Amino acid sequence: MTTYRIGYIVGSLSANSINRKLALALKALAPANLEFVEVEIKDLPLYNHDLDGAYPAEAVALKDAINASDALLYVTPEYNRSIPGALKNAIDWASRPWGQNSLGKPSAVVGASIGAVGTAVAQQHLKGILNFSDAALFNQPEVYLQFTEGLITETGEVTNEGTAAFLKAWLEGYAAFVAAHVAK
Repeated sequence: MTTYRIGYIVGSLSANSINRKLALALKALAPANLEFVEVEIKDLPLYNHDLDGAYPAEAVALKDAINASDALLYVTPEYNRSIPGALKNAIDWASRPWGQNSLGKPSAVVGASIGAVGTAVAQQHLKGILNFSDAALFNQPEVYLQFTEGLITETGEVTNEGTAAFLKAWLEGYAAFVAAHVAK
């Protein structure tokens, strides 16, 4: 069985992010052929076109981590009905300089929020950006997780059996999607 390296990006910079917990849960529930590796975005400076000719070390590390991944998983919160600025900044760095876009990989978007509609609006914005960036998107089923206290432990254990089963099934679908798209 082929193992695929999944670079995951958590859109929140908070160490206590519920989306970081979701990422840990997905990592723990993933099938054996998916290896999850976090692509860090917390140290990136703000994107500036003037630096396209001399990328800062943090942006080079971001592009290297993405390029070393077979596929990408974006785990995003929703800030003011859109994606966090830190995530958009990372995407801007990864898609530049012109002609050197690193984002054209099999990708998926998930997210958790305390609200009933999860991160639906942010995910739609992010999918539009990723479509423009030539990412192949795993679109169905969607994961708009309403996060409640204790749903996911600090170590990534999902305490609700129904939620765990849903996430596990989603991961199986994502694994098949990645395998089909990496093989092309």
